[in-house]
Amino acid sequence: MTPLLSRVMTAIVLMAVFVPAVLWAPAWLWAILMAVVVGLAAYEWARLSRFPQMSANIYAVLLTGCALILPYLAGADWPAFQMGLIALAITFWLLVAPLWLLGRWQASSAWIRSGVGVVLLLPTWAALLYLHARGPGFLLGVMAVVWIADTAAYFSGRRFGRNKLAPSISPGKTWEGVAGAFCALALYAGALSMLAGMPLLSLGLMLSGLLYLSVLGDLFESWIKRVSGMKDSGHVLPGHGGVLDRIDALTSTLPIATGMLMWLEHTQ
Repeated sequence: MTPLLSRVMTAIVLMAVFVPAVLWAPAWLWAILMAVVVGLAAYEWARLSRFPQMSANIYAVLLTGCALILPYLAGADWPAFQMGLIALAITFWLLVAPLWLLGRWQASSAWIRSGVGVVLLLPTWAALLYLHARGPGFLLGVMAVVWIADTAAYFSGRRFGRNKLAPSISPGKTWEGVAGAFCALALYAGALSMLAGMPLLSLGLMLSGLLYLSVLGDLFESWIKRVSGMKDSGHVLPGHGGVLDRIDALTSTLPIATGMLMWLEHTQ
């Protein structure tokens, strides 16, 4: 099987599992499924961070446990706790991550890597719960931004890619790929504007911002992999690598999209 066919087949299987879960899974089952995703990604993050095997296992179990019990421990304060996690992610992605990449920080300390893993994964998990509670349309609509951008960037980059986006971080990414993603999202914005009656200019600006964050999340994980000397975060998803490879752009886009929705809900 060619790498492209393997990538496509894995994507089809993932969609066949994920979309029905979004549409029909009750809140408790969705929370368990997302906790499993957090655990798998946490384990891969720990291995990227060169944690010993036992430490990686413990780290994954701890973050999975947090994802399972935090909503119950927080009780009535859970919405405020969610907002705190989202605010933490917004600060990281808008301020820390760009400086991290510009400075080519390696941050090899296990304590720093442990904390960054929490900042990457728990806000993403909180966003997945928040958006799912608002309805499948919200969650799928936001995730479609990343899926469309990723797919368009992959194929346009393979076909037209000449100018490297960040060769010292991720040699395979090109400006042509980003341009392809931008064009695809422009079409998506037009479709949403017509179907949902949303202002095209506002949609275009929002999707452009999410595209930037998607690229940032992708580049951030690529840099961590480069520092760690690893090509993929794992091997559980043929053609895609690991779970973290599949959700890298979501860790940056979902929390901030959720923050936008929270702000809109509180200003109405």
